[in-house]
Amino acid sequence: MKKETTPYLLLLACFLLNVLNSLAQPVWQQSSPKYEIRAVWLTTIGGIDWPHFYYASSQQEELRTTLDKLKKAGINTVFLQTRVRATTIYPSVLEPWDGCMSGTPGKAPNYDPLQFAIDECHKRGMQLHAWVVTIPIGKWTKYGCTQLRKKQPKMVTKIGDEGYLNPERPETADYLARICREIVDYYDVDGIHLDYIRYPETWKLKVSKEQGRANITRIVRTIYKEVKSRKPWVMLSCSPIGKHDNLLRYSSNGWNARSRVHQDAQQWLKEGIMDALFPMMYFRDNNFFPFAIDWQEHAYGRLVVPGLGIYFLDPREGRWTLDVVERQMSVLRQLGMGHCFFRSKFLTDNTRGIYNLTCQMNTTPALIPPMKWQSAVVPDAPSHLYINNGESLSWQTDPQLVYNVYASANYPVDTDNPKNLVATRLQQGSFLIDGNRPLNYAVTAQDRYGQESRAVQLEQPLVATASQSLFDQRQLVIADRSVLLPVKPSTLDADYLLIQTLQGTTVRLIPYRGQKLNTVSLPEGVYQWRSLGNKGRNHRMGFFAIKHQH
Repeated sequence: MKKETTPYLLLLACFLLNVLNSLAQPVWQQSSPKYEIRAVWLTTIGGIDWPHFYYASSQQEELRTTLDKLKKAGINTVFLQTRVRATTIYPSVLEPWDGCMSGTPGKAPNYDPLQFAIDECHKRGMQLHAWVVTIPIGKWTKYGCTQLRKKQPKMVTKIGDEGYLNPERPETADYLARICREIVDYYDVDGIHLDYIRYPETWKLKVSKEQGRANITRIVRTIYKEVKSRKPWVMLSCSPIGKHDNLLRYSSNGWNARSRVHQDAQQWLKEGIMDALFPMMYFRDNNFFPFAIDWQEHAYGRLVVPGLGIYFLDPREGRWTLDVVERQMSVLRQLGMGHCFFRSKFLTDNTRGIYNLTCQMNTTPALIPPMKWQSAVVPDAPSHLYINNGESLSWQTDPQLVYNVYASANYPVDTDNPKNLVATRLQQGSFLIDGNRPLNYAVTAQDRYGQESRAVQLEQPLVATASQSLFDQRQLVIADRSVLLPVKPSTLDADYLLIQTLQGTTVRLIPYRGQKLNTVSLPEGVYQWRSLGNKGRNHRMGFFAIKHQH
């Protein structure tokens, strides 16, 4: 069945496909947004991304180096493969250790890799999501599969030489939910990321397609309820097949999520049992852009971030050139969708220059969009913001919150401008300032849902009020008894002017008409005036100083 699409989708798809090759804006010319998911899949199976050593100290140093590189490239979300093939990289009571950590399946390393990875990601202001491979449980004779077969023989089925959990058995949903509950209960993960939450493509379906989709949806719904009952702020996501279904004008060529493997991912968003999708869009050109738009059109207010197959940049894997991925990243940013790379090692190895390109694109940090559908409560702003010995910014913390720091030569600092965001998700209540570069600072608090508080500015700007970074003294209007109002542009929708101190305190609200402002009653000092629009928006119009003659 071909999927109906809106006229807007068809028009937008046609437009994009006609102009992509010539008009897509280069990534280095695009502004880096304040909110954007920038993610990677970090694979542990066989140690192909990490780890490449069996010694704890070497594994830890390797992961630190990898995370440092990812942070420098602006990555803010790491999907760490946590359940591999009925095996884990943490001490589970349900399943044995994977062999990637110690070299021997079932043997524990002398530390907890998941906890270590969480701590290291959080230190860098990055989220860590536990990547759980669901239905596949590995080769039929391998350790993880054989152990699970002994415990749950009715739940396991064999296809070829591979073992799978049977999605048609009701206990499969409960078992996978127990694994996710175990992770959520014992670890401070930011998300649970489900992989291969679908029928195997080689499965001979004996029920209807509708029933097949219902079976997979039952698993998703069970996991969602289990995770959210524990920690509702933990993001539940999955990585569906990159094409949801056939489109009216573009075929999926027999490989799609809904009809081929019974993975009704868009319905999960609509029903509200999935917070985010990271579809595996390892395609190009007409097989990529129309389907990316389709995902965006059916996000239902939640998050959809296409996964990009950067492994095709490796000559051993494919024949992609860098411009293929560059064009995808460029259009996705224009669509406001973010990006997720498969896999981490191809990024950090700078395959065909993908790391350099990503650094060029992500020039400033980005916050992960808030899950407003989970919570609309805005946290309280941080308090007691001050400069400590001229070396660090300090404030009072709440252990349930993290903090974002903004810096600018202007005062007050504009926290809506992504260029001013300098640090994200700080756990501690301090931030080292750049003593060689005088800047003003503001801090916001952020809760586990991603909701951000109002900004708290320093009471006194660090940049002197007469600094030309704020305004040019030669253009500063000096007033005694009155001052001319700034000329109102004909296009400005504003009926009032706010007169504020440089610290943002409003001292006068006046109608935006007339020629002069009487300043006799205002104390000496430097002020700013801002236009106030009908919808509450305000814009700075200029500065003036009052110096009374005695």
